[in-house]
Amino acid sequence: MNRPGQHCSFEERSERVMRSISIVLVIALLVVNALAMLPAAAAFYLYLLGASLALAVLLLVSILVTSGRRAEPGGVKDELEKPIPAAGINQAEAEVIGFLAMLQEKGRLVDFIMDDITAYNDAQVGAAARVVHQGCRAVMQDHFSIRPVRAESEGSIVKVAPGYVADEYRLIGKIRGDAPFSGTLIHRGWRAESVNLPRVLRASPDRLPTIAPAEVELQ
Repeated sequence: MNRPGQHCSFEERSERVMRSISIVLVIALLVVNALAMLPAAAAFYLYLLGASLALAVLLLVSILVTSGRRAEPGGVKDELEKPIPAAGINQAEAEVIGFLAMLQEKGRLVDFIMDDITAYNDAQVGAAARVVHQGCRAVMQDHFSIRPVRAESEGSIVKVAPGYVADEYRLIGKIRGDAPFSGTLIHRGWRAESVNLPRVLRASPDRLPTIAPAEVELQ
């Protein structure tokens, strides 16, 4: 409590008001619930139920607001006055763009994906796909060590042993009981044994690096 002659701060007055509102809401909620149990109020049961729900929501909001204000430290005002730093770009996102830039540089992958190929015939698309395949394959071989999950040929019968790594297998069809399982190998799968990507040097922390620069031939 404040001593005589002292004035309540805005936060203290607000907390008292919210406490009073909470008490009123609790009383109103009790009254509405009591009325809902009376036989004479059966015709108004749905209305009373809606009113009870609304009062409960308001009470919850009041409690949360009061709790939030109590949790604020004494230096909240100073913290609020500090400028909010701009959200920077995640380094991992920048490195994903860097990898995409390598696929574009070596295999023109972004050009191929972003272009509308409906205007080209199958022979033209096939020729472009060969260039994309060769370039992207070179990037993958330079920076990843990739091996198949299963060495057997696709279409052969294989066994999935107990304790198998869950993300290395996608079991299709009817699954009964626990491993071991036996089935037809539809796809051998791939896993990376090592990764060697260059670290991206970012020109600005507030923007992602460029995938491919615009090329301008000067006159």
